[in-house]
Amino acid sequence: MFLPESLGDISPSLEIEQEVDGRFIAEIPELPGVMAYGPSREEALAKVEAIALRTLADRLEHGEPTPELPQIFSAA
Repeated sequence: MFLPESLGDISPSLEIEQEVDGRFIAEIPELPGVMAYGPSREEALAKVEAIALRTLADRLEHGEPTPELPQIFSAA
């Protein structure tokens, strides 16, 4: 997952739930509208991460505000 679990005072969250029809939905509340469905937990996570990166890039490109996240990517 590209968003680390703890960023000091800022803790972006990644929420994931399974719907009654079996699909999974993943959401990053700090980025309104960034959510994705997938048939598996892993696919929903991969999709929401891609959407989050696209959203952040689009906001930067258009001079729009972005969440102040000191670290977006983490390496293990």
